[in-house]
Amino acid sequence: MGDFNSKKINKVNFGSDIQELPNREIGKEGLRKKILQKGNSWKTPFPGDEIQVHYRVKLQDGEYFDSSYDKGKPFTFKLGQGEVIKGWDEGLATMKKSEKAIFTIPPNLGYGEIGSLPLIPPNSTLIFEIELVSWNSIRDISGDGGIFKKIIKEGEGWATPKDVDEVLVKYVASTEDGKILSKFEDGIEFSLLEGHLYPAMKKCIRTMRKGEIVELTVKPAYYFGNSSFDGDGIGILQSNSNLIIHLELISWKIVVDVTGDNKVLKKLIKVGEGYDHPIEGSLAKVMYIGKHEDGTVFERKGSDEEPFEYVCSEGQINDSLDRAIMTMRKGEVATVTISSDSVLYEIKLVDFNKEKPFWKMDTKEKLEACEKIKNEGNVLFKDGNFQCASRKYDKECNIALKFIQFDHSFNSDERCRANALRLSCYLNNAACKLKVGEHQEASKMCSKVIEYDPCNVKALFRRAQAYLRINELEKAEIDIKKALQVDPNNRDVKVMYKEMKNKQKQYAQHEVKIFSTMLSRLA
Repeated sequence: MGDFNSKKINKVNFGSDIQELPNREIGKEGLRKKILQKGNSWKTPFPGDEIQVHYRVKLQDGEYFDSSYDKGKPFTFKLGQGEVIKGWDEGLATMKKSEKAIFTIPPNLGYGEIGSLPLIPPNSTLIFEIELVSWNSIRDISGDGGIFKKIIKEGEGWATPKDVDEVLVKYVASTEDGKILSKFEDGIEFSLLEGHLYPAMKKCIRTMRKGEIVELTVKPAYYFGNSSFDGDGIGILQSNSNLIIHLELISWKIVVDVTGDNKVLKKLIKVGEGYDHPIEGSLAKVMYIGKHEDGTVFERKGSDEEPFEYVCSEGQINDSLDRAIMTMRKGEVATVTISSDSVLYEIKLVDFNKEKPFWKMDTKEKLEACEKIKNEGNVLFKDGNFQCASRKYDKECNIALKFIQFDHSFNSDERCRANALRLSCYLNNAACKLKVGEHQEASKMCSKVIEYDPCNVKALFRRAQAYLRINELEKAEIDIKKALQVDPNNRDVKVMYKEMKNKQKQYAQHEVKIFSTMLSRLA
């Protein structure tokens, strides 16, 4: 609390005033507080924060003997770190910025039985008049004391950058004695996925808000990972020295991880309108330019006057770009980076038309919508676009199951038609899965049909195909024999039966060969 000395401070007798003021107790050890002036914020400091206060202090029924006001500057300390008496740590934790209060601090929360002679006798109760001028929030953002963040200026809003976002910052990195190692006072932009020079800076930025200014104190384990480092040739930081970084987060560009694996990243350049975005089947109107890493343009579609139109999830454009567009809003401008193809798209979603919400359709419209989706899937299948066709069939099956099976407004004929559509889509989807080698998924699709219709020859046939591809020959034989019982003259099933028998024969020969080899080695 500053150096106490024998100098008397502006003799003020306010003992009687204190007795007239109502007090409230803080904790259970006798600390009492009376607010003289309310603060101008709802926030209170946290342990570890750097506090600036003005104070006056006197003994109970005595005169003031120390004051920061007379010294011309506030007293600074870290809250909750044992740098001041316990009564201060507990009392100031309840104060707000610009608040003034009188604290009555008993000996057990002050200087106790020993006191602080010559000014504070043993077992003294102290009366402090304290003004909380301000504080700098200090946070241990590494959780182990490796990186401390002191907030110099609070940021705006509540949002903070995500791992994939691209940030614009200013910073100066230096040693504790002020030697500059690296600086970008005009600002530098980089992706948090890649980071920039100091790992601690990347870690801190994730906790910052727009416009926030901080001072980082970084221990050696968190700035390089090595004993020393040449900061862009500007200076050398020794292994036993802390790194000090003055950092300002100017702004950031929101980046969306479209596929969830950082392989398709959409960076927001201009915010769109509203909250709606295209979905599968939406007619999107776009303009975009595709570029290679070296900036060479390889594709250009549409303009503001005549945008390029396409149907989402129909395989008409690059699939990754299509998925990115379906995260956009009308009027939004963005760049989409596709790392697997090493390309970048500059794109604007000019407009789009969404399908009528399914829950707003009557029964006839629902059936027609399912039929339409199925037919669109069939076209995609014929064109060899099996992945997009599979998604169409998935959509139709989900709609039929969710909105038709449990919709009591359907009559018996409509329900039969809906179930026929659903089973047809399961079978078609199984055909797609077989084409792309997803045999387990194909068998599951067929099993859903067989649960409803145990004698469905197509379902038995395609499930047998899936079993053959994964060498589950016994299961394949059961399905084939069942299909032949239902349709003995089915040519495709007969051909598969021969294929299955050949596989069984080859497998038996393979087992004999392995057994003979084992016997020869034993002999």
